[in-house]
Amino acid sequence: MLTRHIAITAVTVLAMLSVPVISHAEGDPEGGGGIECGLYDCEVEVDVPGQDGDQTGGSGGTDGTGGSGSSNGGDPTDKSVCVYKLADPQPPAGSLDWQGHKPGDGAVYEQTCGWGGVDGDVIVRMVWLADPPPQETVDPAVLAQRAVDSMTLLGPDIASPHAAGKYTVGVPMWMWVNQSATTYGPNTASASAGGITVTATAKVSKIVWKMGDGASVTCNGPGTPYMASEGMAESPTCGHMYSKTSARAQNGKFPVTATSTWTINWQGGGQAGQLTEVRQTNVQLAVGEVQVVS
Repeated sequence: MLTRHIAITAVTVLAMLSVPVISHAEGDPEGGGGIECGLYDCEVEVDVPGQDGDQTGGSGGTDGTGGSGSSNGGDPTDKSVCVYKLADPQPPAGSLDWQGHKPGDGAVYEQTCGWGGVDGDVIVRMVWLADPPPQETVDPAVLAQRAVDSMTLLGPDIASPHAAGKYTVGVPMWMWVNQSATTYGPNTASASAGGITVTATAKVSKIVWKMGDGASVTCNGPGTPYMASEGMAESPTCGHMYSKTSARAQNGKFPVTATSTWTINWQGGGQAGQLTEVRQTNVQLAVGEVQVVS
């Protein structure tokens, strides 16, 4: 006969009691057993007839050691995976959760075990462990990418040139972008798992402009806003001059793309590294010729 032990959280009424409550099943033709409840949890014992008592589950026992493993049965999906969380606060002295130990001798953890894959059962119980359970192994680089994914990095917020602007062949064009956390940076975010926290900071390192006339311009900054006092001067940081009109382009406009490269530096978990993200913004520009009035 196989005896199965399952620990469940006691209802609020039992949680308010200071003495153990013991309940035994009687006259059950399908099997015997009982329920023993402490201040924080109940332990259910069921005797299942017709099964040998030498079958053991990897984490279904009541010795408090928990862990991960699989049953020795014939079902290959009957596997258990357990995770642990330190009980905070710890149960008071005398609680069944201590399994005969005293506070300070090891600790009590909330154990969550799942069986049988996605559609399997999940059991949550309190267990005593002499030593802390192994922590989840997390790759800091994975956490860094998770932090980046939470930033909502966008393409350049183009201030100039813009679709409604009037641009002329042979006249210097000044290009620049508006700066914000999501369109230029810096943008900082963190991600944590398995006791590790990784912090990443992203900032645009360059913007590559494809002007639609075959030219490409790389700018290592946001560009310089144009002032009327500059007259016909060229931009000192990011500019272009068209040598032909957009009359023969599709819809009579040049398709301009501004592609930003985000450089992300991260550190955490005793490691550091760098990631790169690319974002793009598109705009259509009409470029004409100077009209001479006679």
